[in-house]
Amino acid sequence: MSTAKTNEFSLLNHKPALFVLFFTEMWERFSYYGMRAIFVLFLTAPLIDGGWEWTRERAIALLGIYTSSVYLTPLIGGWIADKFAGYQKAVALGALAMTLGHASLAFETEFMFYIGVGLLIIGNGLFKPNVTSIVSGLYDKYPERKDGAFTIFYMGVNAGGFLGVLLCGFLASNLSYSWGFGLAGLFMFLGMLQFWFGRNIFENVGKQPSKEVNLTDAIDKVEVNNEKVPANVQRDRYIVVAILAFFTVFFWASFEQASGSMTVFANDYTQRTLEGDSAFIFKIVDVLVSTVPLLIITWVLFKLFRQTFRKISLSNIVLGTSFLAVWGLVIWKLSVIMPKENAEVEASWFLILNSLFIIFLAPLFSKWWESKYNPSAAVKFGIGMVLLGIGFAALAYGSSGIPQGAKTASVSMIWLVLAYLLHTMGELCVSPVGLSYVSKLVPPKKIGMMFGIWYLVNFLGNFLAAFVGKYIDVIVEQFSMSYFFLIFTLIPAGVGVIFLILNPIIKKLMHGIR
Repeated sequence: MSTAKTNEFSLLNHKPALFVLFFTEMWERFSYYGMRAIFVLFLTAPLIDGGWEWTRERAIALLGIYTSSVYLTPLIGGWIADKFAGYQKAVALGALAMTLGHASLAFETEFMFYIGVGLLIIGNGLFKPNVTSIVSGLYDKYPERKDGAFTIFYMGVNAGGFLGVLLCGFLASNLSYSWGFGLAGLFMFLGMLQFWFGRNIFENVGKQPSKEVNLTDAIDKVEVNNEKVPANVQRDRYIVVAILAFFTVFFWASFEQASGSMTVFANDYTQRTLEGDSAFIFKIVDVLVSTVPLLIITWVLFKLFRQTFRKISLSNIVLGTSFLAVWGLVIWKLSVIMPKENAEVEASWFLILNSLFIIFLAPLFSKWWESKYNPSAAVKFGIGMVLLGIGFAALAYGSSGIPQGAKTASVSMIWLVLAYLLHTMGELCVSPVGLSYVSKLVPPKKIGMMFGIWYLVNFLGNFLAAFVGKYIDVIVEQFSMSYFFLIFTLIPAGVGVIFLILNPIIKKLMHGIR
């Protein structure tokens, strides 16, 4: 295990280069989640409100094509970077493609909308796997610091997600959808410039294509976590990965209702107009949500400036300008909301909750996994699936009073908040845990390939989410809204019970891996 040099880890005990990537990823997630939050709302909104009046079925189907495809193209994007472009150029090209994609959406014509979605899918494929590879490359000599580095990087993901939903949703509601899509593109463009002007700090990681790696291994023994593993044992571990992957499809098929049917529920079936004390409390919550995380990120930004301004001054100037713009938008948002007597909660606002709950709950779950009460892989997955099901049970109960076939209703928003809390807890038991177990169960030479296969799990889950979610109107008309959410209650909860039953078998097949 390598001993780190103190001057290399001078920013919050990590390399300053990590935080350049932190902010690059933050802007990319800003654009992705900001656009996704208003995607279905725009397509289904009445013409008089600036929308296209698409059916919910058609809108959710297009969303499904997008959200599933972004998990396929990283396989190609990673290969292009490895063979031809290198990680740095691939990230920059991906950011450029996504910038053009968001700009195309802002034109609000059907042809340009499809072009925009296509560019976003292509750009994501180039960006997503390769920015992560640069993070990994920066810490290749210090593997003991990788967990902490990726934890910080993951915070950038969630910071960008909550800011994107907050501000793109606000502009879409108060100006037009074009402004919401345009803002996502603007910050993607600034993120691209910040990354490109700051690339000298990456120690040549990803500057050139990496050497070709042979992923086939014909010998009888493979090495996993520095131990020689007999081929019969490794076969059993592959079986465990296959089991986890298969059932994780059902998790994402339910969880990814967030940007589809749950957004429709928030927009058309949830009481979002608050008065009196309820309005005042929401305004206070919204001020804290809008400013506290941003203050923390700004503090990190100043730390980065002090460490790197001389070396990558232009990158820092772009980054600083971006944050001035964000602060300006947040102050404007609060100045619009606070004087009003009542409060209108935007339908997209609820998507913020997932990122916020992750930020608050991730350290607690991390301590749980490190304690003596750390459950086995199957139990973690089982708990996650059951929590996801209970979240949908809350929505099923909350919507039980909606008449069959109703197009609108006024259900209390507490059910959506509770659902997002339970879904986030379920996510923390499944998503990062799944990645961790893949890395433990698979030989080092095949980890890259296996992570690529793991992306297929997300692809299938998102595809199924859209396939089922687009029938929300049909199911509500023939049965009820409560019945629709009950489907997503029973399936993940049932899978969770299966995991708990299979726990002894899975533990045996893992051969000592915990």
